[in-house]
Amino acid sequence: MADKNTVTVEQIGSPLRRAADQRQTLVGLGLNKMNRRRTLEDTPAIRGMIAKVSHLVRVVENA
Repeated sequence: MADKNTVTVEQIGSPLRRAADQRQTLVGLGLNKMNRRRTLEDTPAIRGMIAKVSHLVRVVENA
């Protein structure tokens, strides 16, 4: 079971034809292929990265 201090994100959009900074943000989140999921520490920096590429990722509820 995940802690309350984590957030799981899933990549739902392709980084193709996106700006380089958006592609680099996905790599920074550990995402570089469609439908890949990562559980990350819930920090303001991670939340900012998620907000930057919010059209390419979605936050998955931890079940």
